[in-house]
Amino acid sequence: MSSPPSQNALSDSSLVAEVTRWLNQVVIGLNLCPFAAKPTQEQRVRFVIGRAQDDEQLLDVLRAEMALLDSEPADVIETTLVIVPAYLQDFFDYNQFLGWANRLVKREGWSGVYQLASFHPDYCFAGAAPEDDTNLTNRSPYPIIHIIREASLEKALAYFPDIDQVPERNQRCVAALSEQQKRALFPYLLARD
Repeated sequence: MSSPPSQNALSDSSLVAEVTRWLNQVVIGLNLCPFAAKPTQEQRVRFVIGRAQDDEQLLDVLRAEMALLDSEPADVIETTLVIVPAYLQDFFDYNQFLGWANRLVKREGWSGVYQLASFHPDYCFAGAAPEDDTNLTNRSPYPIIHIIREASLEKALAYFPDIDQVPERNQRCVAALSEQQKRALFPYLLARD
């Protein structure tokens, strides 16, 4: 069996295709985010490949994306997924970077305008063991930083009165998956073992 191509060698279209598959089959398919389907179906999700090699470069990518969202209405671009194929592969480093990214949001005056959601191949909730199935809710093929418009989130929350129950429901959902379902939905995790 041949080894998967290097993350640096993958084309932007291959990366976007793999993340789109994850978005459709895992996030939307398992209904992990109840308001992800509509903007995805309406093609208002922007996919950006962050080919950064250091924190400053990746902060520049995030800054540019939030500036773009400032200039485009939500009915054109609802949200952005920044895919980071060749940097922040270590979850600890990724988590530390999120602190810098959130400080960028605050420093640039985007608090209350945007929030960041995090996904990583090795995502691990605080207090959870790395092999705990509940981590699958935030595991993705590559490190991803999701830029969410606060106004859109508030509007969507109005339609989901039990939103506080979503994390527990999601954890039960992924814990109930069979091994065959996990292999089908998360093939990138198996390829790394």
